[in-house]
Parts: sequence; C-alpha cells; structure tokens
Amino acid sequence: MGTDTNKILFPTNSIFTTKQYFMKRIIISFLALSFMMSCSEKPLQYPPTKKGDVKDTYFGTEVEDPYRWLEDDNSAETAEWVKSENKLTFDYLNKLPYRDQIKTRLTELWDYPKYGTPFKEAGKYFFYKNNGLQNQSVLYMTPDLAAEPTVLLDPNTLSNDGTAALSGIEISNDGKYLIYLVAKSGSDWNEIFVKNIETGELLSDHLQWVKFSGASWCNDGFYYSAYDKPEAGSELSKANEFQKVYFHKLGTDQSADELIVSDPKNPKLMFGAGLTEDKRFLLVSKSIGTNGNALDFKDLSKKNSKFINLLDSYESEFNPVDNIGDNLYVRTNYKAPKYRLIKIDTNKPEEANWADVIPEKKDVMESVSMIAGKLVVNYMTDAHSKTELYSYDGALDQEIKLPGIGTVGGFSGKKNDTMAFYSYTSFNTPGEVYKYDFTTNQSSLHFRPEVKFNPDDFEVNQVFYASKDGTKIPMFIVNKKGLELNGKNPTLLYAYGGFNISLTPSFSSARIAFIENGGVFAMANLRGGGEYGEEWHLAGTKLQKQNVFDDFIGAAEYLINQKYTSSQKLAIQGGSNGGLLIGAVTNQRPELFKVALPQVGVMDMLRFNKFTIGWAWAGDYGTSEDSEEMFKYLYGYSPYHTIKKGTAYPAVLATTADHDDRVVPAHTFKYMARLQEYGAGNKLPLLVRIDSKAGHGAGKPTAKVIEEYTDVWSFVFYHLGMEIRK
Repeated sequence: MGTDTNKILFPTNSIFTTKQYFMKRIIISFLALSFMMSCSEKPLQYPPTKKGDVKDTYFGTEVEDPYRWLEDDNSAETAEWVKSENKLTFDYLNKLPYRDQIKTRLTELWDYPKYGTPFKEAGKYFFYKNNGLQNQSVLYMTPDLAAEPTVLLDPNTLSNDGTAALSGIEISNDGKYLIYLVAKSGSDWNEIFVKNIETGELLSDHLQWVKFSGASWCNDGFYYSAYDKPEAGSELSKANEFQKVYFHKLGTDQSADELIVSDPKNPKLMFGAGLTEDKRFLLVSKSIGTNGNALDFKDLSKKNSKFINLLDSYESEFNPVDNIGDNLYVRTNYKAPKYRLIKIDTNKPEEANWADVIPEKKDVMESVSMIAGKLVVNYMTDAHSKTELYSYDGALDQEIKLPGIGTVGGFSGKKNDTMAFYSYTSFNTPGEVYKYDFTTNQSSLHFRPEVKFNPDDFEVNQVFYASKDGTKIPMFIVNKKGLELNGKNPTLLYAYGGFNISLTPSFSSARIAFIENGGVFAMANLRGGGEYGEEWHLAGTKLQKQNVFDDFIGAAEYLINQKYTSSQKLAIQGGSNGGLLIGAVTNQRPELFKVALPQVGVMDMLRFNKFTIGWAWAGDYGTSEDSEEMFKYLYGYSPYHTIKKGTAYPAVLATTADHDDRVVPAHTFKYMARLQEYGAGNKLPLLVRIDSKAGHGAGKPTAKVIEEYTDVWSFVFYHLGMEIRK
C-alpha cells in the first residue's frame, strides 16, 4: 500500500519508536479484550419503548402493530425515542477499538481526485470533479479539455454542511443557461433554479415541489414534473399522488407554468418528459410503479399536434433513444425479456409497423446511444459490461475492447460528434474516464485517479453457486491476493435482489478499508434484479420473493462450505430493498450470520404502500390488500412481523435517516423497537443509528459517509474479531 503503519494506527504527528509501537499494540489489544469481556458479561439495556394497542384485520387475521406511533415523524415522542436510541448507539460505538484508525484510513482512501465523464453542449465541455474530500462534486466548464476549466456551479456553497446536493442539470440549446435541481438533506424533493452561464447571475426562476423529475430545455423554457404542495408536516411521509408535467417559460412565476400532462382520475400515475436531440419530439413516459411504462409522443414541428400513445399497457419498458427523421428508436423489453431495439415510424406508429433494428440476444441490452452515426450498445453479460457498435440499420460493426471485467458508464456524445467519453470501474478500479475516437475506432485513457492503495494487491473472481431450487446464481468475490481458504476470514456479503436493478462491479473506498484488513467482500446477483433480464426479475417478485432470500442464504452457505469464512465470521449488508432482504434472512436464519447491517430498509411489508412513493413498489411486492394469499405471503416474511422472542440474533446495526422520504424511517424505527423488545437479553447488541439531515443515500456529503462507515466498520471489525493490519 505504501502507507506507513503508524499513520494508520496512530493519527498523530509524533514518531513512535519500535518499543513504543508494540507497547501501544498491547494497550489497544488489552482495551479491546476488556471491552469484549464487559459486553459479553452484560447485555445492553435498551431504552423503554411504549406499546400501543393498535390492531389491524387482514382477511380475518388480526395483526398487532404496537409501535404504530413511531410512524409519526413530527411527534415529540418519536423525537425523544430517536434521541434515546442514538445515545445508546453512539455511546456503544464510541468505545469500540480501532475507531480512530478506521476513520483516519477511510479519510485517506477517500482523498483522491474524482472526475465525471465529460459531456458536450453548445460547443463547450462540462464535467464534475471532486478534489477528494469535498462534500459534493463541483460542476466545471471549458471550451477545450486541454485548457484550465472554470467552476460553473459549486454545490458546496449551497449549504454550510454540504447537505444540499445537485440532483440534475440541463444546459439550454444556445449554452446560455444552466438549469439545476437541488435536493436538501437527502430528501427526494427538489427545487429548480436557473443561472445565466455567461454572467453568473442567478435568475428569479425558482420552482418547488419537484420530485422524480429532470428538466428538458425547449425554445424559451423547459419541461419538468411536479406534485401539488403537500400539507405542512406531511412533506416527508404523505403518499405522493397526482404528478403532473409542466412547461416553465423562463422569467415567469411557477404559478403561470403551462400544464402539459395530468390524469385526475389516476392519482398513482407518474409522468416523465423528455425531448429528442433535435427537439422535434416531446416524449412522455407514463408509469404506475417502478417497472414498466407506456410511452406517448408529440411532434412539436407540427402546429397543434396531439400526443400519440404507442401502447396502453404499463407492463413493459419503453426507453426512447432518439430519432432519425420521422423514426423513433426505442429500447424495450416488450416481447423481449432481455430487451431489443425497435424503430417506430411516427407516421405509422401502430405495433404492426414496428421494426426490429437489433433483436433480443442472449445478453441483456442495458443502454443504447446514438453517436457519430453509430448505435453504441452496452450489454450486460453475467453481470458485467460488454459494449458494441452497430450501424443505424442494426449491422454489427465491432466490439469496443474494455479494460477488464467491470462496468461501463453511459457514453456521452451526440449524433454528429466524432468523439465520445465513457467511464469504466471495477471493484479495485476507481472511476476511469476513456475517450473513444470513432474515426480510428480506438479508446484512449483520459483520466485515471491516483489512489492510496495498490489495486494489484487485490483479486476479483466470479463464481456460480446453486440456490435452493437449483438455479445458478453468480457472485463476485474480492479479496487480497494470497487468501487462505481456512474458514476463518471475516467476510461481508452484500446483495439487493429487486426492482430489475442489477449489481455490477463498482468501486468503493469503504470496501477497500475492509478488504485490506483481511476481509473478503462478496456480492451476489440474486433473482429480482435485472442481471439476466425481465424473467430473472419476475422470478424474485410477489409470490416468488422467497427466491431472493433463498438465493442470499445459498450465497452465505457457499462462502462457508468453500472455506472462505464461517457463520461466526460472516457479516451481511443491504440497503433499501436490500435492507428488507437483510431483515428477512436474519429472521429466517439468525444462526447463519454474526453481524447484520440492514440499511434504510423496507421492514413493514403490510404498510409500506401507505407512505410517500411506497405504493409504486406494489409491482415487485404486491400489497396486503391485494388478496388473502398475498397478505399471508407478505406477513410470512415481513421483517417487522417475523421477529421471534427468545431467538439469539446476530449483532445488528440498522441505519436510517430523518429525511429519508423514499423508505420512511418509521420502517426501521418499528423494526428495531420490536427487535429490542423480543431480543432483550440477547448477548449481541441490537442497535439503530439514525442520521440527521440525511435521506435515502443520494447526495449524502462525503463527511457524513465517512462518519457512517467509521461507525459501521468499527462495529463489524469488533464483532468479526478483526484488527488493523499493516
């Protein structure tokens, strides 16, 4: 690694002699042993949590919900509970050994320059850069990538603590205006602002209550999606309904915005608006959940033209790529579970006239871009990237050679460009940026970060194991070279398994801190994700959800059987839908794991659809109101409802945040209240860490991420018996 051990172990300016060094190690080991003995002798005393007499009846079955009161995120009682739980948690975490060394090393690992993929608009290049420890990445602009760039927008100036984050931008056609969306404290709610790029002036345009939206510039304004202003106090919990698409004309008040699309009869319908590169076609995506959409288009070149609907169903995905003249190119999994590219003549848009440009193949078609007169197609094969070039008529040109088994970020470029940029990352490769020259068909390195570890010290392997029903599941395993398969290696198993989301190789400074200290990181590609297309996704949804849990349990058993680790050395982690996964498998197989880290999890499967955007998840989960069969299935694995008294649970550190309006923190609050009640006397701690001024994860400032992982790794290192290594 090239890093002095003393700097890791002892964050101080003093220089230790060899004798002092070993004396210090003895002291730390003694403190660790003392802490371990004190913890094992006396279970934690959890703050008392009152129980209410709340019962619901589902299809004749009565279900108690004694912690319903914790759903009220505005009550003084809930605030006091949060305060008490946090005090217990941080008092515990602050006593753990190696804490300072872990934070110092995490800070070192994070502190390297990070560049985003450059993109070109109106003859200028734009890109994001983070110097290393900046809370938010800064947006830069330059007419020439060889010249010194200028700061266009620094989101670190938007708040004192870095909790205001950019969630989207749009450059006007003439390059004069920057439209930017700001999310505060991790909330999904956005505000839109407009800045004059030439003068730096912030315009009076200020739009609020924008959510799940971008901004699409057209002529003298832009399209966006928003909700009605919620009632005061309900902003972070009330169900999001009646989304609408508006057109905002620059220089006018939001109240004057033109309503473009709405549906008063269908409150759950969501809308997203976009434009083709030539601004000719306005495209509106309509969805009733997280998966599948209908697509409408309108030809703006024709006066008084109407929207034309391509298909009324919301079961499949229709992702417009762009147009060539009258023809729209659309990536879809309609009648093609692994996706195909189709061409739709807007003058004859009926399905019978659709034509395949690139038919479905064995690999999953993840994305398509039109650059330099070519179709740039990114495929996913066994959960990693493969990129190919095609002509507009679908003839294969060539494959773009990638640096290794990893993940390619979207190509940035336009139809008439001859140059494009793309990003590449893997488990031991931080984000590299490459430039692709379409005239020579060659890639060249544009940016490679200088990191404070040696990537060659690590190895990445992919294995395939059998789940309970025999299905082969892929899993990546990352460790330092020279690993001995002796069943004693501390291991972290991570997964997601839902919503057609694929887990592909990616870099994490936090994971490096774990792996370089003898840890093994494993990432399983469970059913419910999109790694093998829509059939793989559906195999982990609704009444098939147990497949996801079985796949995860199978991954844990594989790691144990192959002598990577043991149940006493195995930690598990997942966030959001992955937090549900961790809660469910911890309840089903508590003896299999030593540490469980459910993050911002969906823990109450009977009421998840009552809050914010939770109703949109019904396509994956179903709801407790659908049928008696669906209710019983959800009730049978819901983490909040399947905790059992007297069970020896792993050490649990659940994490959530006060501004999470995606998966409201009440899920974790109720789950942990019951876990502490039923697990009172448990030898291992059952703790919850509740962050403030933070949300579901997007836009979280660097400082907060380092603080959180300092706590998480301190907890994991201690309970897996890990030490800081040289």
